[in-house]
Amino acid sequence: MTLIVNGIGLLIIAAIIIWFWLWRARATQATTNAVDIVVANGVYKPDVIEMKRGTKLTLNFNREDPSPCAEQVIFHGLDISETLPVGKIKTIKLTPQHSGNYRFTCQMQMYQGTLKVVDA
Repeated sequence: MTLIVNGIGLLIIAAIIIWFWLWRARATQATTNAVDIVVANGVYKPDVIEMKRGTKLTLNFNREDPSPCAEQVIFHGLDISETLPVGKIKTIKLTPQHSGNYRFTCQMQMYQGTLKVVDA
């Protein structure tokens, strides 16, 4: 019985490690001026967005997850923080002037994504 309980515990630990640290990024390149992002099941989809510096980009966040953690999206380094309503599209417009990687997260930093701004 102890062996079964320990085995289940190890499986749960492995699942947590894969979910939070080893999960592969779902990336998209902004070839148009708009990207749709779904907020569901503890993740942003896509969670990596690449765009060219100085171009205008519209991000359409669709929050399907009613979790309080998914309530807000914060773009670190861009001074953008917006509340995401459940079941509605929240539009955020960006025009980054500096290249680099900008994280976007929920207020508890459990949902995570990256905005990669590259030189044209």
